[in-house]
Amino acid sequence: MASEHTVGFEPADRLAEDRESVRKRFWIKLKRVLARIPFAEDLLAAYYCAFDKETPRHVQAALLGAIAYFILPFDFIPDMLPVLGFTDDAAVLATAIRLVATHITSEHRDAARAALKRGIDSEG
Repeated sequence: MASEHTVGFEPADRLAEDRESVRKRFWIKLKRVLARIPFAEDLLAAYYCAFDKETPRHVQAALLGAIAYFILPFDFIPDMLPVLGFTDDAAVLATAIRLVATHITSEHRDAARAALKRGIDSEG
């Protein structure tokens, strides 16, 4: 029997539990939308923090949830809308980052800047 969780969309919390799927789908979507998102550096720093083995599990969970929301094709404000499309993604990410900001290190931010500088050609 189909439920709201199986018809037309995949909930972010379920996606966040599948770390390998998040990793793969993150890079695919980021490459597709990079030019349209002003928060790319924060998003990448959060990604590197979420996949850092030194990051506490509860922090990883919060960041993976925000990243999963970014990845999902269906969200509150469709990403294809000019200007507004990524505002909900940015709000979810900003909230997650604010909650775990002390865990996003200068190394995570340096890795994000380096990835942007090299054009996101290689996955983190």
